[in-house]
Amino acid sequence: MINLLGNIKRVRNRLENAASKCQRSSKDITLLAVSKTRSAQMIRQAVEYGIHSFGENYLQEALQKISELQSLSLDWHFIGPIQSNKTRQIAENFSWVHSIDRVKIACRLDNQRPANMQKLNVCLQVNIDNEISKSGFKMDEVESAVKEIIDLPNLQLRGFMAIPRYQDNFDAQREPLAKLRKLIDKVNDSLDNSNKLDTLSMGMSSDLEAAVFEQATIVRVGSDIFGNREPN
Repeated sequence: MINLLGNIKRVRNRLENAASKCQRSSKDITLLAVSKTRSAQMIRQAVEYGIHSFGENYLQEALQKISELQSLSLDWHFIGPIQSNKTRQIAENFSWVHSIDRVKIACRLDNQRPANMQKLNVCLQVNIDNEISKSGFKMDEVESAVKEIIDLPNLQLRGFMAIPRYQDNFDAQREPLAKLRKLIDKVNDSLDNSNKLDTLSMGMSSDLEAAVFEQATIVRVGSDIFGNREPN
């Protein structure tokens, strides 16, 4: 039996302790509950315990839950790989997209965002460790991509997302995250004040503290909230 309330309290305590140690406020960091493969009922329970932002990886599963929970005021983030034929439904149903890995995908989301909805908040996924197995812009591609995406009228480019290689040492965890922090600072130096980026989506259950120290504004936590997923 999963002690959801206890898990959420523990994660929030980790966030608050890490923020305190680096003179940050935990209020400036969004706890994004990664709810892929979790039931709508479990999400509903998490809402009762104060969680309102949820991250989904699989579109069809997500759409079913969004429909079932539409009476609740929730912030839905798409954080999984994006196929071109899925962009319309993503544009129509989510408030955030973290996983833009091609300019083409950003353009499709921009074209397909309904006119009656607010701008779609987006992050560029950066392949921070140059891993062949992971999607994302290479570090040296990011500035060019930002220039192409920043003025798309129906998107609000907010910042960057990364999934670093797993490390179990705090200093080793911080190293790739620091690269992303320095990258957003560099990009912001070239942007007008009205276009400054303000979001670093990084840090998961295993490296949450390191991410907070490197100025994460969104941490994506799944197993430490909902428990380990059952093996297939």
